[in-house]
Amino acid sequence: MAYPTTNAKEELPAINQILASVGQAPVTTLDQTNPDVAIAYDTLLQVSREVQSEGWTFNREDHYEMTPNTDNEILIPNNVLQLDLTRNGYSHNKDVIRRSGKLYDKHNHTYKWNDGAVECDVVWFFDWVDLPGPFQDYITARAAAIVSSRIVGDGNQYQMLQQQEAFQRSVMLEYECNQGDHTFFG
Repeated sequence: MAYPTTNAKEELPAINQILASVGQAPVTTLDQTNPDVAIAYDTLLQVSREVQSEGWTFNREDHYEMTPNTDNEILIPNNVLQLDLTRNGYSHNKDVIRRSGKLYDKHNHTYKWNDGAVECDVVWFFDWVDLPGPFQDYITARAAAIVSSRIVGDGNQYQMLQQQEAFQRSVMLEYECNQGDHTFFG
């Protein structure tokens, strides 16, 4: 399972934390011929994708303008996790999905966007180095718990790692609340 990443070395400290949590020695390179390293790395990327898919202040953009190419088609970048038209007057007669790497209008059965640019609400997938620290910490803690259940299978160890995961999620949510400038009224 390979997701885009700028430099796998950036994830090495997280991989070593995961390996340490299951009683494995740290590594100096991401040698994926080592099954434990491969499981830790794949799990870290999987969890990162899952967490980022929730859509957070740092990776969600509303009213993002997407412009059709010369064929009047809108190509969707590979790092888009979620995409929908911004709800406004223009979008009431359209229902969009990603299909074949392009924005497809299910309501009108077309890839063509003859009206020019459209506004979308987008959730992006970011590389590890672009994630805020509390998100890296939570993703690492969650991945460690999953790897523990896959490699070790010790119920007590898994429970302790889940407690660490819960703590890191609370830290991450506090960060999100501070960054999001949320109010009681939405």
